[in-house]
Amino acid sequence: MLTRGTMPSSLFQAAVFAAGAVVGSGVTALVNRKTAKPIALDSPLPIVSIGANGETSISATPVLPPVLKYGNPGPIADPIVRRAYVAAYDRRLRHPAWTAEHLNLAHLGKSMLEPSDSTESGDRTKSQFMEDDSIPPQFRAKLSDYFRSGYDRGHMVPAADAKLSQEAMNETFYLSNMAPQVGEGFNRHYWAYLEDWCRRLTGSFADVYVFTVPLYLPQKGPDGKWRVTHEVIGNPPNVAVPTHFAKVVLTTKPSSPARPDILDLALGAFVLPNAPIPDNTPLSQFVMPVDAVERAAGLTLFSDAVKSASKHICQSTKCEVVVRRFDDARKRPDMRRAISAPPDAK
Repeated sequence: MLTRGTMPSSLFQAAVFAAGAVVGSGVTALVNRKTAKPIALDSPLPIVSIGANGETSISATPVLPPVLKYGNPGPIADPIVRRAYVAAYDRRLRHPAWTAEHLNLAHLGKSMLEPSDSTESGDRTKSQFMEDDSIPPQFRAKLSDYFRSGYDRGHMVPAADAKLSQEAMNETFYLSNMAPQVGEGFNRHYWAYLEDWCRRLTGSFADVYVFTVPLYLPQKGPDGKWRVTHEVIGNPPNVAVPTHFAKVVLTTKPSSPARPDILDLALGAFVLPNAPIPDNTPLSQFVMPVDAVERAAGLTLFSDAVKSASKHICQSTKCEVVVRRFDDARKRPDMRRAISAPPDAK
């Protein structure tokens, strides 16, 4: 458990980037909304912050060491702050290094107590895929990169998570929020079931924090050596195709009505291959330790204090996806069924 003062009351107070690259605690910044941790004067860490009224700002980039006065090679991870999510864009791979979002009933437009400020909710049919002009042209993923590639433009933050306004939903259609995903059996099916499971958590928890991380994991070859092999799409080939994707989920809720200032935390990570997955596959098959995801991605998503204070999410709720073949579900309600088997891993 943690006291409410140590947890965020909105998406993030701060996400830290080093010359555009995530360093140190990465997206660990589950800090108090009113104050941000001071930054050392000699540390090259600009800060992207969300203020008390929801406004965003980026601190001035500190002075670089003299050896870099003619140019800083990076690596660069462009900070992205949207209405419904924040992210870091990987210029080399041309897809997000990670995305982070805060879900609750109000954000999904389902709360009677906290109605949306917007008079219009998001409508997916009014959105269209678009290139992100905030990314330098030479590092930008382009619509033509995906054309006839055999891969879907896979949302890292799904459009259904951004129904608070049309503008918020439109922002999920930037290619800077996409990575190439296998369509049939994955992006359109099992991955969508997992996204739906994350949204359904808002019915049981006050706040749900979802981190999506593309991964490149090694496989052992016939010679006994481990290698990372992945496809690259585009003309010229620019956009890397991840071998796996991770969803890392943190939930919070008051421990009791008498002590709303003390939060119960639950945490879990799921790593799925970028490949067709049968509908009857238990979600428990994809459970991985959060530390393993962090090591594979080179990120620190949560502090040790948050990890040690958290139960495994499958001990706090059912880790089961609901199979929804959306095209068929309208005709056949029996197409909806649950797949379960909560693990005891953490």
